Amino acid sequence: MDVHLLAKLPLWLAAFLLSLTCHEAAHALAGKLGGDSTAAAQVTLDPLPHIRREPFGALVVPILSFFLQGGGWMIGWASAPYDPTWASRHPRRAAGMAAAGPAANFALALLAALAMRIGIATGYFALPAGSLTLETLVVAPDGVAQGLALFSSVLFSINLILGCFNLIPLPPLDGYAIVPLVMNDRMRDKWFGLFSGGGALMGLIIAWVLFDRLMPPVFRTAIGLLYTGI
Repeated sequence: MDVHLLAKLPLWLAAFLLSLTCHEAAHALAGKLGGDSTAAAQVTLDPLPHIRREPFGALVVPILSFFLQGGGWMIGWASAPYDPTWASRHPRRAAGMAAAGPAANFALALLAALAMRIGIATGYFALPAGSLTLETLVVAPDGVAQGLALFSSVLFSINLILGCFNLIPLPPLDGYAIVPLVMNDRMRDKWFGLFSGGGALMGLIIAWVLFDRLMPPVFRTAIGLLYTGI
């Protein structure tokens, strides 16, 4: 077992679980505020309720993917339940519940960006001398600063990726449920009818292909904005 990978795992996992927890907690909170308390137990920043609901996606897959990818990537999933009857009666509230997850991820990405900018301005962090990776957007020589640099970089990267991926308007992603915010009842029924049956699996496959092409320019733009003025 690579000792270097083992040393990085806790920081990667902490950033991933924080991102996943905030995403699902935001879904649950928006649903509760909109009148659906189905996911009330998920309105928490404690990752344990989210892990208990999806132990494989929230814990096992992230750890396995981390080691299989050599420590430079981590994937997984969680979920927040909702009442389909409530969603049918209040489609705009349901769309708002869907939008809350990506919004939470973008908020975390902004906080991580702010932390990195402050770290660079104070000399605590530095810009990487070599090529960029998801975990080296900023660097530090050693000790606590090095760990914080890695955590901030990973937190920014993970949340940018989660937020953008979930905005793709295909099932089962959040973007699919957000689109009806700008539709009338008739158009909304047609929209949901487009992907009935096995649409979720097909939508996920198409979304992954699209994401592989769309994310690199988005990531480069985000990094450019992060480094602007430095």
